Amino acid sequence: MDFLNAFVALSNFVLVPAIAYGSQLALGALGVTLIYGILRFSNFAHGDTMAFGAMIAVLATWWLQSIGVGLGPLPTALLALPIAILGCMLLVLITDRLVYRFYREQKAKPVILVIVSMGVMFITNGLVRFVIGPDDQNFADGERFLISARDFKEMTGLEEGLAIKTTQGITVVVAVIAVALLFWFLNKTRTGKSMRAYSDNEDLALLSGINPERVVMYTWLIVAALATTAGVLYGLDKSFKPFVYFQLLLPIFASAIVGGLGNPLGAIAGGFIIAFSEVTITYAWKKVLTYLAPETLEPSGLVQLLSTDYKFAVSFVILLIVLLFKPTGLFKGKAV
Repeated sequence: MDFLNAFVALSNFVLVPAIAYGSQLALGALGVTLIYGILRFSNFAHGDTMAFGAMIAVLATWWLQSIGVGLGPLPTALLALPIAILGCMLLVLITDRLVYRFYREQKAKPVILVIVSMGVMFITNGLVRFVIGPDDQNFADGERFLISARDFKEMTGLEEGLAIKTTQGITVVVAVIAVALLFWFLNKTRTGKSMRAYSDNEDLALLSGINPERVVMYTWLIVAALATTAGVLYGLDKSFKPFVYFQLLLPIFASAIVGGLGNPLGAIAGGFIIAFSEVTITYAWKKVLTYLAPETLEPSGLVQLLSTDYKFAVSFVILLIVLLFKPTGLFKGKAV
């Protein structure tokens, strides 16, 4: 029984949160890796693109709630998600037309586009905070838990209870659907194959008659959809605060680079590696070890390697190690 209690405690505080967080990072990292693989620059505005999409979802959710529209036990934000995706698509297309297109026509070096994306990042961040404010915004409604700790204890008779939030379940389901649709699009549709060909060899793709502006447009549209979905899922699971998405840029880029920039499978794997590393290293292991260790060896402290305040430091260290020893990432993407 002690082993089962230890496993439930581990699932409650490490496995379930890390799977949900990893799904959110994977969706964010897919957007980063698509931009790098197809448009060939690191988009530092990606975190704030997520924030913009999530902001539209928050505003649309409040509007739907005000007119009495909801999904019962599910968050109303799921109804607002398509509206948010359309709003974010409009933003990235306008940004590309007014900003990035000029530098593409000038054949600017990737480092110039990186600097330009930082300018877009600051403007988008300021716009989001101006519209919705800098504070936490709660837009989650419906049932809070798929299964509560109390119900789990009653069903199993264990001392530890497992609580799975509705938003965690939704995150995993939506992420799986989004990834499946993305891979189907890239591998089965003519446009997706054009995007892959453009990524592999731009000159050969142009000689084959592929329209580069069409490829760029579809790339931005897909990135907007992924960024908005990731931003909304993160906001539902944690809460929406604009500046948090700026901070998320580090673990998202770490996920993309660890897996291999330009490799979609690598982005997904990298997201879960970063998520499990952050959650595992910042978790206080006292409860789990109390169940497993003999009574004489039970820990007196929290047995926590790092405080949760330093979870982004974990991403930074992993990113640094990968850049130093394997810059192409685990799945052999493009070198950074």
